[in-house]
Amino acid sequence: MSRRALYRFRLYVADGGLNSARAIANLNAICQAQLSDRHEIEIVDVYQQPERALTDAIFMTPTLVKLAPAPTRRIVGTLSDVPIVLQVLGLTAVVA
Repeated sequence: MSRRALYRFRLYVADGGLNSARAIANLNAICQAQLSDRHEIEIVDVYQQPERALTDAIFMTPTLVKLAPAPTRRIVGTLSDVPIVLQVLGLTAVVA
């Protein structure tokens, strides 16, 4: 039996803004559909942690970073175009 990869995401948002709320909801839906029980999501509010956003070179929100498995990938926006999000994050071959 092969062990399936754990996907780790970090989503940078802006204090409950509409686009940030949409990105959170869309990411949760994508993860439930594609990566059930194989994902971790960390939410970083750039208003509460501005130094972290600067250190991580985040200049727009919402920004999603796929941390694992490699390679690291980024996408900016509400994550509403699911086929594009899956392609950018390298999830097109992942079986639910």
